[in-house]
Amino acid sequence: MEIYQALILGIVQGLTELLPISSSAHLTIIPWIFNWQIPEYFDVALHFGTLLAIVLYFFKDWIELIKGGFKYAVKKEKTVQGRMFWYIVLATIPGGIVGFVLDKFFSGVLNRPIIIAIALMVMGIILYFVDKKCKSETEYEQMTLKQTFLIGLSQALAFIPGVSRSGVTMTTARALGVKREAAARYSFLLSTPIVFAATVLKFKDFVFDLPFIVGVLASFIVGIFVIRFLLKYLQKGSFKAFAIYRVIAGILIILITFIK
Repeated sequence: MEIYQALILGIVQGLTELLPISSSAHLTIIPWIFNWQIPEYFDVALHFGTLLAIVLYFFKDWIELIKGGFKYAVKKEKTVQGRMFWYIVLATIPGGIVGFVLDKFFSGVLNRPIIIAIALMVMGIILYFVDKKCKSETEYEQMTLKQTFLIGLSQALAFIPGVSRSGVTMTTARALGVKREAAARYSFLLSTPIVFAATVLKFKDFVFDLPFIVGVLASFIVGIFVIRFLLKYLQKGSFKAFAIYRVIAGILIILITFIK
């Protein structure tokens, strides 16, 4: 694997994992277009980079969540942080199990460009109409167990390349009336345990060479800027631009498929 390939894919991962436009789609389609031979473990390695970005950006939040979760369980001290910690734990379990099972049986079948293109477009259209029609009522601190659980369960659909973990969780959150910035914030926090688990499972396959370091660093650095950008942008902006991008990307993939 070449260093420039690792750099490009790292930048792409940092952009597409945290925006609701599907990193798995881009990390599959780009090597397919250019006929690159990418090691199987490299996808998870790049996700490790964005995981580091999320952990660093929300480091204080995670410390407070863990402390609050401990006090909630041991001392019965009820705080927002403690409640949200256990909501994240409960929301991760079903989505993680269902997603793991579905990915195990269907991952090899769904990596076809046409399927990715359709998933990008369909999810883009759903995201657009859900974001446009649904009310923005619930702040992050006000999210209920039902809301967080359903958002976590929706993660299972991320096994389909093109759906996007952040895309489906943010769309579900918006459908449940969660404000845009709150939806993004919870989506980032919710992704942490799942990506961490995937990293641990694949760790033995990692090859710690220069392309690995370049790719992980690129996804980490770009990821930091993207988190900051999206949370600020969603204070006033909508998901419309991302929905439109998904549809255009899907159409382009279909055109490239016929050309190739």
